[in-house]
Amino acid sequence: MGLALLLGIFAVGVVIGVPVAFALGVAAVAAFAYEGLPLLIAFQRILSGISVFSLLAIPFFIFAGELMLHGGIAQRLVQLAAAAVGSLRGGLGQVNVFSSMLFGGISGSAVADVSALGSILIPVMKEKGYDADYAVNVTVTSSLAGIMIPPSHNMILYAVAAGGGISVSKLFIAGIVPGVIMCICLAVAAYLVAVRRGYAAERFPGWRSLLLSAATAIPGLFTAVIIVGGVLSGIFTVTESGAIGVIYALAVTTLVYRQLSWAKFRIAVLSAVRTTAMVMILVGCATAFAYLLALYRVPEQLTGALTAISSDPIVILLMLNVMLLVLGMIMDMAALILICTPIFLPVVASFGMDPIQFGMILMMNLGLGLCTPPVGACLFVGCAIGGVRIERAVVTIWPFYLAILTALMLTTFIPAISLTLPGWIG
Repeated sequence: MGLALLLGIFAVGVVIGVPVAFALGVAAVAAFAYEGLPLLIAFQRILSGISVFSLLAIPFFIFAGELMLHGGIAQRLVQLAAAAVGSLRGGLGQVNVFSSMLFGGISGSAVADVSALGSILIPVMKEKGYDADYAVNVTVTSSLAGIMIPPSHNMILYAVAAGGGISVSKLFIAGIVPGVIMCICLAVAAYLVAVRRGYAAERFPGWRSLLLSAATAIPGLFTAVIIVGGVLSGIFTVTESGAIGVIYALAVTTLVYRQLSWAKFRIAVLSAVRTTAMVMILVGCATAFAYLLALYRVPEQLTGALTAISSDPIVILLMLNVMLLVLGMIMDMAALILICTPIFLPVVASFGMDPIQFGMILMMNLGLGLCTPPVGACLFVGCAIGGVRIERAVVTIWPFYLAILTALMLTTFIPAISLTLPGWIG
């Protein structure tokens, strides 16, 4: 009865439009009261959830991403991508994917990717004769590179939700190969759709222009080198690398590119504060919620239910993927990471899956939810920028969904894709 109350209040809250963090908190407090546990314990669990040192990295990463979003780095990356791959068939589609791969490795945010690159590329693609739905679909789906390619604050949330026993640096490096494979699949899909629709190729600007674009983009790209390289080399902790990233981003955007005005700086600060506050409230409430899920032995019950259906690990993994995909369509990604990790991680661990590999599967599944209705934040932002109705975009986005699902299946059933690089760092 207590579990039904917990899940029921949470579900009702989400359905009637209560913010997910508050729905989690209210449901948790109600369940604590029903079980006769002191409410002080509930608030202790909430506070303990945000009193984790590694979470300090999240506001730094968010702030660094906002500074780069408003400081001119995105434009340089688009110029580099255009010079490198713009001459392919449907070249601006390839530019879009390649730009997302570069910018995602700096901002760490899919929504920031859509906002920054979409504002630049979608109008240009429409002007060059590309259909608006194609421009939106490529932009929205390729933005998932921001989740997979390090640094990604979602991976820090996963490490915290998993109990803190997973190395964030290994999670960072584990995302590189799945992220690149996903971008390759999306580039192939963009090319095939471009051929079918008869889009032309852009003219190659020449090697001199390519080298000049690369030289201009290097200061911005070096942000990712500092953050990820500092963590992997052991020079910085994850939190320290985030702080250094902020300082470097400030230096590049103000002294090198000179595009970060005081007004843009204020916008970046306010946006980072707002996002950080939302994330921290969510983490605290989700911690109390996850405590009750463990108290009610939900992971063990789920494992028993799945094994009752089939004992084949392939079937189990397919069922888990379907469940995560469905959940990703109806709930916010950060909330699902915090809720699903303590539930599903013990399940896959019982079948011998490495927690790092499951992290990559979780990120890609829930990331796809950002591109699907009814709550896909990336899809909404992309459609708003492109002036396209969501219904129209969804009808023609299926080749890009198929590309992401292909990468997801490869990541699910070939452990080496996720585990080879982390294995090299010990």
